[in-house]
Amino acid sequence: MFNKLHRPTDTLRSSWALGLAAFAGSLVASAVWNERAEKRAEQRNPPLGHKINVDGVTLHYLDTGGLKPAVLLIHGNGVTSADMEISGLIDALKDRHRVIAFDRPGYGYSERPRNKSWTPEEQADLFAKALAQLKVETVVVLGHSWGTLVAVACALRHPQLVNGLVLASGYYFPTVRLDVVVGSLAATPLLGEVMRRTISPLIGRLMAPAAFAEMFAPMPIPERFSDRFPVSLSFRSTQLRASSEEASMMVPAARRLSSQYGAILPPVTIIAGEGDQIVDFERQSKALHEAVPGSSLRLFPGVGHMVHYAATAEIAGMIDELAAPRKPLAA
Repeated sequence: MFNKLHRPTDTLRSSWALGLAAFAGSLVASAVWNERAEKRAEQRNPPLGHKINVDGVTLHYLDTGGLKPAVLLIHGNGVTSADMEISGLIDALKDRHRVIAFDRPGYGYSERPRNKSWTPEEQADLFAKALAQLKVETVVVLGHSWGTLVAVACALRHPQLVNGLVLASGYYFPTVRLDVVVGSLAATPLLGEVMRRTISPLIGRLMAPAAFAEMFAPMPIPERFSDRFPVSLSFRSTQLRASSEEASMMVPAARRLSSQYGAILPPVTIIAGEGDQIVDFERQSKALHEAVPGSSLRLFPGVGHMVHYAATAEIAGMIDELAAPRKPLAA
């Protein structure tokens, strides 16, 4: 009788054990599949630019070369320097400028060592050193989305380097954002490592179409982006770590930098799409315009977060204007 009374418990324990074993097996299988998928992604999308080592960090970058006035293009979260090429911005500038676009640390083929917290300030310092190695003395900087924080940090920390700023679709002031909380999960210790190697790439692939649609809305996703952007590179564990870490640091970075906006010395042009569904242009771009003395603001109706695809020629013109030699002030 005693043994019979305990049989349901034994069965329950066996069921739990089998369930846990099946779950662990599925995690192992997904990790193996993701590792192979990463290798296939890199085989299909090899690095197309150059590599430079800066303080032990390998950076991959695109560079049109030449001795013309230099422009630095800084991409946002979740993409790579390829975004700047596919948008047409590099082509729109290359005849008049030396255009440089780095893969930010952890994105594309740039390393992201774990011995640093890759804040906007750390990335700005890294790029300043990289530009010095490339013999670039002054540069106009365009930052898009998360890249605007890096661009602002460049101007604040290296004003002698930055001739002007173009800030597109940026996040500049701290606000409550649910997407930041969700996006930060894969950056947590241990749990994040497991997620990035197992379920996060799978979830990312499922959510990518909707995420890209939101980025471009209210406009459709351009065919050139759908055809050419190396989406599969975005789901490697290294880039997922970079993206998640930057989601977790976005609000504190904006809070830290926002107290310094009045000290920005180079001329600043702020641009945003009025249809942006990622960043509230009223609370961000307009507010930055009020905080930065002498800045200019250009809003594009019917355009979303990826404003550099919709207003490529206009943005190139803004960069040209900032790069033009300035008349000395009258005595």
